[in-house]
Amino acid sequence: MELRHLLYFRTVAEELHFRKAALKLFISQPPLSRQIKELEKELGVQLFTRKDKRVYLTDAGKYFKAEVDGIFARLEETKGIVRQIHNNESGELKIGYISSVYQSHLADVLIAMRDVFPYIKTNLFEIPTLTQTKGLELGNLDVGILRGPVKSDQLKVKTLFFDPFVVVIPAQKGKHKRQEKLEAYLRGSPFIFFSKEIAPHYYDKLIEICARMGFKPDIVHEVNNVHSILQLVEAGLGVSILPYSLKQQYSFLKVSFIELENMPVSTEVVMAYKRSNKSAALRWFVENYQSKIARFSG
Repeated sequence: MELRHLLYFRTVAEELHFRKAALKLFISQPPLSRQIKELEKELGVQLFTRKDKRVYLTDAGKYFKAEVDGIFARLEETKGIVRQIHNNESGELKIGYISSVYQSHLADVLIAMRDVFPYIKTNLFEIPTLTQTKGLELGNLDVGILRGPVKSDQLKVKTLFFDPFVVVIPAQKGKHKRQEKLEAYLRGSPFIFFSKEIAPHYYDKLIEICARMGFKPDIVHEVNNVHSILQLVEAGLGVSILPYSLKQQYSFLKVSFIELENMPVSTEVVMAYKRSNKSAALRWFVENYQSKIARFSG
């Protein structure tokens, strides 16, 4: 039995007319009839009956028609997935990331990726967690490195590491290292932070940490990226509380990063991608980036 036998059978079953089916298949009627007889002989059943110059499916033929329809549907689905894999292997990988990721690690993985997928073009987008989540769901991004929690049943989420929070103050104020003096200093200082609309998870963590120290932060300046927060702190316009991972990223700025003692509050950094994305390049990136971060964190 060959695929053409199934195609010929399905066409006759849909048209219920051998001449119309032959025209649709661009063959003459005698070869079509012969192919159907060969199929019936191989199956050992009669698929069609003729009555009053009309063609009907037998019960066996009706069952076989449903199965053949399923085979062709699965074949079309498989062809689509194969094309998707091919396009992703020779197309582009769109990566979203937050500003506090270790960009050197990301670069290392992308350099290694060129040896495995030399024709993949990578596009990087530094965007907030909420925007990444929407982009992943819509297919505008292939993978995102973002802050948990990620609330989407369309996405597969993998933990990368847990990031504790630190106080960030102007460098000349670094003398406030004793916890009680630090808390008093923060209580009387203006805060620079994200708005709740831009980074609700960050905002809630800030409120939680300050509440543990017995005060509500006076957020005077709101910005849309962490680099601006740190620059404003460096300029002496206020203080902030941010993830520890930023210390390495922005060590060149004149700010002090002070650990919070006895404060087990952290943020989860995760990687997310759409469950239905079958790209081999995506799978390779996810496995290797996660492995890179695990070696660093360990």
